[in-house]
Amino acid sequence: MAKTLFEKIWEKHVVKTIEDGPSVLYIDKHLIHEVTSPQAFTGLNNRGIKVFRPQQVVATADHNVPTLNQHLPIKEELSRKQVEALVKNCAEHGIELYGLGHPFQGIVHVIGPELGITQPGMTIVCGDSHTSTHGAFGSIAFGIGTSEVEMVMATQCLMQSRPKLMRITVDGTLKKGVVSKDIVLYILSKISASGATGYAVEFAGSAIQSLSMEARMTICNMSIEMGGRCGLIAPDETTFSYVKGRQFAPQGAEWDKKLADWKMLFSDADAVFDKEYHFDAADIQPMITYGTNPGMGIGVSDNIPVAETVHESDRSGLNKSLAYMGLKEGTPIKGQKIDYVFIGSCTNSRIEDLRMVASFVKGKKKAEEVEVWIVPGSKQVEAMAIEEGIDKVFEEAGFMLRQPGCSACLGMNEDKIPAGKYCISASNRNFEGRQGAGARTLLASPLTAAAAAITGVVSDVRELMN
Repeated sequence: MAKTLFEKIWEKHVVKTIEDGPSVLYIDKHLIHEVTSPQAFTGLNNRGIKVFRPQQVVATADHNVPTLNQHLPIKEELSRKQVEALVKNCAEHGIELYGLGHPFQGIVHVIGPELGITQPGMTIVCGDSHTSTHGAFGSIAFGIGTSEVEMVMATQCLMQSRPKLMRITVDGTLKKGVVSKDIVLYILSKISASGATGYAVEFAGSAIQSLSMEARMTICNMSIEMGGRCGLIAPDETTFSYVKGRQFAPQGAEWDKKLADWKMLFSDADAVFDKEYHFDAADIQPMITYGTNPGMGIGVSDNIPVAETVHESDRSGLNKSLAYMGLKEGTPIKGQKIDYVFIGSCTNSRIEDLRMVASFVKGKKKAEEVEVWIVPGSKQVEAMAIEEGIDKVFEEAGFMLRQPGCSACLGMNEDKIPAGKYCISASNRNFEGRQGAGARTLLASPLTAAAAAITGVVSDVRELMN
């Protein structure tokens, strides 16, 4: 019987299926950080039990860490307590921790792939919704709640209902100035921020297959923003080449064995999905959001839509969103004044993103009134940026290269956007207050964000490219 990629991985990890209920799913890798793990550790300690398989858990500090002066004690009290609790809990339970000061520290969804911890065919969970990022390697990866974090710590298993299956196929060739972030924002604009609710989403097609691993991670990262339980892309030679030789990747004979297994991870030609979408890459232009969910996006040269033209799920909230954003329906988004630019987060903070931005801004200067934060996704990305001279390019352009962390993606740490200010962000969410109380977020690709940094307004990067 023909099977999808998801079904092949799922069936290998089901320990038990409960009649008329969920399945008990075995978890290969559990990623934890300082925000959603303390309560789970407290639960274990109250029950007098230890983490069942600590060698399958990897920890880092990312959400609440400062991105300046990381060698100094953390000033903000809650952040400091969370990071201290993570250090204490990992030491007591024998868990590998890549904390502040460690050369492997970084955003959990950046370090997993770059260290070779993330591998095809795995089940991966984390107390963070953007765990879907790891699906770019052909794995089932999804976010879980704190009580579930405790469950996986205690048993290395999780109760899960099997989602429905969706395939989104993007064929063709991307045009100049269009990158993977534009692909996923385009898909979101077409199916809405709830269009994949209840589904595991496989991304396929020639446009997806042509992407680098880092670009694929951006796509899967935002599958959660369309309501998906997880996102997957079938592994191929691009995947295998990326994983090979990394710190925790299989070696020697074990590599050969794993590779043979990984090459079987694809959806069979006649596999059946519950829902399918097809898009042409040639239709996609640089995208930007105008509202307060990631599905409220348009081409950068388009006008903000009027109510009768938007997706039905966004229609009732359009006026409220535009009032919050200080924008008007039917008007151009291009030319909108920008105060801040943020390039970072688990969506767009990898070395490829920084190289892309550096290549574009080299020899240019930022607009005087715009503040630009570039936040690498990990210490390794930071080190590569410095080694390649990217930090100097940013410095000359007036951009600030900070230290690794989630930073201004979410208003949880010190890096907040002030109320009423506009920020073009290469992150994943534009909810009200996401980047700070009253902050106004426009999601875009690193290239489109960099264009706004140079001009001071929302701009079409294609008009500025050499």
